[in-house]
Amino acid sequence: MYRHGRLYGTGRPTWLTPLEVRTWEFDPCRRGIDPEQVHAFQRRVSDELAELHREVARVDEENDRLKRALRDWQAMHAERCQGQRDPRGNSGRRW
Repeated sequence: MYRHGRLYGTGRPTWLTPLEVRTWEFDPCRRGIDPEQVHAFQRRVSDELAELHREVARVDEENDRLKRALRDWQAMHAERCQGQRDPRGNSGRRW
């Protein structure tokens, strides 16, 4: 189900792609603006969007790496804690 041009309930916004910026068509008007300025602006925005998309992908990869490292550390720590027992035979519980 779509809402405002994006899949409803995905939680991620729909991003404008660099290709969409480069190929965006403007309606003609009587005293319009300089088409070359519009195209230059589109190229600039498109390049910036492409760089931002690369940066988001890099950050996502780093986030995944950190999550894996944290899970590994937690598993190692849990194993280490389970191996340590109270010398009196208690499991470390107070009550």
